[in-house]
Amino acid sequence: MKDKKSFEKRVSESRFFKDAKRKAEGIAKNPELLNDLIQKADKKALEKGRSVLGEAWDSLDTCFRMLRAYARGDYRIIPWKTLVAIVGAMVYFIMPLDFIPDFIFGFGFTDDVALILWTVSSIKDDIEKYAKWEKTIVQNIDVKD
Repeated sequence: MKDKKSFEKRVSESRFFKDAKRKAEGIAKNPELLNDLIQKADKKALEKGRSVLGEAWDSLDTCFRMLRAYARGDYRIIPWKTLVAIVGAMVYFIMPLDFIPDFIFGFGFTDDVALILWTVSSIKDDIEKYAKWEKTIVQNIDVKD
């Protein structure tokens, strides 16, 4: 477990993730760019599937929904730091050349998954708040129908 945490920390402190977070700041301010990023990351996640993404799959899916709600203007109670972290992780995820390049068979997505898991664990409270909000919205829609 310590090795996994150490690897997640190394990836999260890499120059690749720092570059991704710098790009994320501009993307997060522009709903069109944000939607384009979500679409690319979602497509890549679906192509790679659950077997490659493992335990990061559900967390990634929740992050996609939260970012879509943010881009639509439906959910704006995301702290800026959280928003940049999630968008940065998405930017990193779609970058083919990062800490471990994606083309390295069998290992190329190890860093992507580690970074997603690290990001999700660092913003867990904000993800839980979003999930509660989302559940309330879905319940309200069910009641109206």
